[in-house]
Amino acid sequence: MIGLLVAIQFLTRVPMPLARKMSPTDMGRSMRWFPVVGALIGLLVGAIDLALSPIASPEVRAVLAVAILTAMTGALHVDGLMDTCDALFAFTTPERRLEIMRDSRVGSFAVVGAATMLLLKYAAILSMPEESRVAGFVLMTTMSRWAMVYATVGYPAARSEGLGHSYKEGAGLRELLSASFFALAVGAAVGLSGLAALLVALVATMAIARYAMSKLPGLSGDVYGAISEAVEVAVAVALPPIWRWA
Repeated sequence: MIGLLVAIQFLTRVPMPLARKMSPTDMGRSMRWFPVVGALIGLLVGAIDLALSPIASPEVRAVLAVAILTAMTGALHVDGLMDTCDALFAFTTPERRLEIMRDSRVGSFAVVGAATMLLLKYAAILSMPEESRVAGFVLMTTMSRWAMVYATVGYPAARSEGLGHSYKEGAGLRELLSASFFALAVGAAVGLSGLAALLVALVATMAIARYAMSKLPGLSGDVYGAISEAVEVAVAVALPPIWRWA
């Protein structure tokens, strides 16, 4: 269960009683639990949204959902998204892009990217049918955390050190298979729309990873965070039309 505790500590702001320093092996193995933690986050947001439904408008609840999803991670993935936007959209060399990711300063691409993503997430949540919002939150958060595992295992690392490399070094096919099995089980439990959400997550992850690989020598921790945010939004945007067609 140490892997679950490590995953909760990394993916959320919930403090975990971990007495020892985590090795790359511990960190990598924890990735099999990423979709599980994602599902728990989705259930929490869905429960809060459902509890507020008698007293708050859908618009207010959508804003709160976006805020909670961001706060639960300490805005870690949003920060990765912003750094990635600044790096990937800059007209410079791959080496300079990696330096930009390390820079704590925020550029215009970062602001536009984060604002667009948050607005899309709000609009997508607002467009979800009331009776399907809990399922939507669970699918969003489960598939987005699964996407991080797929991107980490499936693509080379940009650096030979750093947090992202530590996860890459310790994760392998077993972690990807475990994470994929849980994501598939969650999707199947929801139905055809859940399986479609997993497919959307796969396509979005591959598209973003390949674009990043055209600009960088590999993926970094910031790109993993950007993929998580982008996949969360992609699933949220895709679900309402999928439900209508189904």
